[in-house]
Amino acid sequence: MMLTGKTIVVTGVSSGIGAETARTIKRQGGTVIGVDRNPAGEAVDSFFQADLSSRDSIDALVASLPHGIDGLANIAGVPPTAPPEVVVAVNVVGLKYLTEKLVSKMSENGAIVSIASLAGVGWADSVPQIRAAEGLEFDQIPDFCREHDIDEQRSYFFSKEAVIVWTLQNRWTWRDRGIRINAVSPGPVETPILADFVKTLGARVEEDMRVMDRPGRPSDIAPVVAFLLSDGSRWIRGVNIPADGGMNSYILSHKHNL
Repeated sequence: MMLTGKTIVVTGVSSGIGAETARTIKRQGGTVIGVDRNPAGEAVDSFFQADLSSRDSIDALVASLPHGIDGLANIAGVPPTAPPEVVVAVNVVGLKYLTEKLVSKMSENGAIVSIASLAGVGWADSVPQIRAAEGLEFDQIPDFCREHDIDEQRSYFFSKEAVIVWTLQNRWTWRDRGIRINAVSPGPVETPILADFVKTLGARVEEDMRVMDRPGRPSDIAPVVAFLLSDGSRWIRGVNIPADGGMNSYILSHKHNL
């Protein structure tokens, strides 16, 4: 089994992709440390409640976690129906802060995997905004959102663009310890927050749903995350893998008149 003997921290473990990833890790022989705001299900070996929009909560979480962590699955996220400040705090600033704090407790040759999104496919057009968010602190988020027009329609797209770019940038950051980082970008997935995406993002998601043969399922995404956490992915670094039923290829084909 690919994850036998490995201890993996999974955020957002209480539902959706996070819960399915925990189950997949367990089936593959791993030990799951679950993290979420809400109580976890059965597929965890230990559980820590934390609010990833809070620096203090993340500090307390990291202090409580053991050394010898083999992988971190950054799956926790909030939908675009949340206030823009919360979307940026959880999906970008909290994700990055937790990862950077947790690296000191990770084993050699560990793996970091973050859930991005098909919504981040246009990251190359947003580099100035993304660069402006580098080093962003929690208390600076409201001003940043106002200054850079990160509103309800923009916040989710921006957050996922930023995660993809951050993954690319950190491909070799922890190379001296063999720690690698990658991302997975799902398309629309049948989770408890799919309705929030359709409601807020409207036409863009509806168009995607018409082109796709079906929405994704957590069970389509979790095995990709598990592979990136396993030793079989040790030569994959700084990569964003689309797991979207072909939607990324569809967008690129249209963009380049293919």
